[in-house]
Amino acid sequence: MMNLLHSPWLGTALWLWLVFAAVVLTLLALDLGLLNRGDREIGVKRSLVLSAGYISVALLFGGWVWWMLGAQSATEYITGFLIEKSLSLDNVFVIALIFSTLGIPRQYQHRVLFWGILGVIVLRALMIGLGAALIHEFAGILYVFGAFLVFTGVRMWMAADHEPDMNDSVLLKFLRKHLRITPQLEGNAFVVTRPDPATGAPVRWFTPLFIALCMVELIDLVFAVDSVPAIFAITDNPFIVYTSNIFAILGLRALYFALAAMIHRFAYLKYALALILVFIGSKIFLVNIIGKIPPALSLSVTAALLVGGIVVSLWKTRGSTPEPSGESPATPVRG
Repeated sequence: MMNLLHSPWLGTALWLWLVFAAVVLTLLALDLGLLNRGDREIGVKRSLVLSAGYISVALLFGGWVWWMLGAQSATEYITGFLIEKSLSLDNVFVIALIFSTLGIPRQYQHRVLFWGILGVIVLRALMIGLGAALIHEFAGILYVFGAFLVFTGVRMWMAADHEPDMNDSVLLKFLRKHLRITPQLEGNAFVVTRPDPATGAPVRWFTPLFIALCMVELIDLVFAVDSVPAIFAITDNPFIVYTSNIFAILGLRALYFALAAMIHRFAYLKYALALILVFIGSKIFLVNIIGKIPPALSLSVTAALLVGGIVVSLWKTRGSTPEPSGESPATPVRG
């Protein structure tokens, strides 16, 4: 049994993976069973306290990684965590638009985000496994990742002042066309049984809450296309890549409710995120010119860009107030 626990799995001892899984399951159980039981609105203060708790656990895990795997692995973990956390901030803006478009009240948003996180854990595992396999088979794929990150960063910079219209989403149009969707929420239910307008027979209807869940999952998949190559540009260790990703995402849900109330104060943050992507992507090409950039330097540059973006945003938007958002139109029912 001991030999099995110490046997490597994806380059790291199996028991280290089991410890990570135990920590994640404990956090999810506490979140669902104790900290956020029932449907209630999460205020800014509670959101910040919960987020601080998640960040503390993530940093403690980083300290454990330092103890077990060494300083370099710990630095790579913290860098990956910070990069994923930074890019997740952009995710918050889009999720807020989804909830606004579908008219999801704050008291039900936590339910969507919680179940969305479970899907994210699986999707990220699949994407990171695919990325690790590609790097193992094709070493040159890192240059493709680097070029993609630079391109994405430039595109993000150019589109930083444009807000997407969720009603133009291909997925949202597809779901509205092919699913029976209730015209309003049905409590916290994702699926309900209601009579068919044509036949009167009981049939399954999906609620706007389910549509929001599908949209959140898709958005994370889109953002993972950026963040997964970014962390692979830091390290090719699947354990460091996956653990830093998941800890950053787990805390995102708690932080969302505070950030969603202050989105108007972070108008310039996307420019900092764009620079982070360009920097991480450029690192891959700089290896052949100046050598590998030390993990500590990568961490310092990433942190400086993120803090700079936050400070500039808060300074430029001081005294501003959030724009009032009207009621979202009801989701059309498929006839």
